Amino acid sequence: MEQLEAIKEAVNKGKRKEIADLVQTALDNGADPNVIINDYMIEAMKEVGARFEAKKIFVPEMMISALTMQTGVDVIKPLLEKDENKTEKLGIIVIGTVFGDLHDIGKNLAILMLESAGFEVHNIGENVPADQFVEKATELNANIIGLSSLLTTGDPYVKETVSAIKNSPLKDKVKVMCGGAAVTEKFSVGECGADGHAVDAIAGVKLAKKFVGVD
Repeated sequence: MEQLEAIKEAVNKGKRKEIADLVQTALDNGADPNVIINDYMIEAMKEVGARFEAKKIFVPEMMISALTMQTGVDVIKPLLEKDENKTEKLGIIVIGTVFGDLHDIGKNLAILMLESAGFEVHNIGENVPADQFVEKATELNANIIGLSSLLTTGDPYVKETVSAIKNSPLKDKVKVMCGGAAVTEKFSVGECGADGHAVDAIAGVKLAKKFVGVD
């Protein structure tokens, strides 16, 4: 259907002003909401991700495409909430920036990409103490906890948070992944004991899928 291809192109090219009308028109013409999301929007984001990995585009372009998809999904959400056969989420993720760090751009991009991939993501904000990660993940029965840190001053809090999670009843229930400019795999996994490290949002999606057993 030409309208569905237009939706895919809008996400691919970051046409955020056009996406809502395109999605609404497709819905009005009988398109399946799940098909729009899974076969066109998510497929478009896969193409965007591939271009990002190939360094053909950079973070701003990827974020615009992710925001475009989110705008389109917002049009569909009311229908999905009424649909008992709505697409099942891949898993539940609690994500936040560690205590002492107020940065959120990288985290917010990761959230958009994870949601686009089919995860239910709960953003608990910035400057988050270790116990709040544990409490929220426990409350939501989360599969994954994501820690973001842009500054090296946040390193002690990354370590403290991972330790708090691993020393809680969640230790065998959740996977912990870390990301952000200040975080390395050697530090987060090797020194802190996290289950994985992601260098960017695309890597974060791949890691999250690995954690829940999805290729």
